[in-house]
Amino acid sequence: MALSMYDVSIPPFIRALSNLSAILEKGAAHAKAQGIDESELIQTRLIADMDALPAQVQRASDSAKGCAARLAGIEIPSYADTEATFPELQERIAKTIGFLKSIRPEQLEGSDTRTVELKLRNGPVTFDGKSYLLGFALPNFYFHVTTAYDLLRHKGVQIGKMDFLGAPR
Repeated sequence: MALSMYDVSIPPFIRALSNLSAILEKGAAHAKAQGIDESELIQTRLIADMDALPAQVQRASDSAKGCAARLAGIEIPSYADTEATFPELQERIAKTIGFLKSIRPEQLEGSDTRTVELKLRNGPVTFDGKSYLLGFALPNFYFHVTTAYDLLRHKGVQIGKMDFLGAPR
C-alpha cells in the first residue's frame, strides 16, 4: 500500500505538535524549579533578528493548519497570534491538534496534484500539492518546531532528542 498525502502530513503534524507541547511543559517546569520568570524563557531568541518562542510555536501551528486546510481544499482557521505565556501556547497547540484531527483521510485524496498558491514576501509561488507538502510545508513546520526546541534547550531546559522525537512507535 502506498503512502497517502494524509499519512505523510496529518499524523506527523499531530505527533510533532504533541511533542512540542511536552517540551513546553518541561520549559514551564524548568522556570518554576529555577525560580525564574517564565517570560525569560518565552522571550528568548537565539539571535536578535530571530523571532522569540511564541512566534516559533505560532508559525509551527500556522504551517500545520495551513497545509492541512490547503490540501483538503477548506478554509484555514485563523488564530490571533497573541499567545504570551506557556498556558496560552499550550492552548494554541491544542486548538491546532483539534483542527488537524478533524481532517479525514478522504479530504486529502487527490491533493498531491491540487494547485497550491502561496503569497510570499517575494511574490506568489505556485506548487502542486505533493511539492508543497514535501518541499515547503513540512520543512517549514519542522524548522519552527526545532527552533522552539532549540530556544528552550539554549536556556537550560533539560530536554533532549527523544523529547523532540517522542516515544518510538
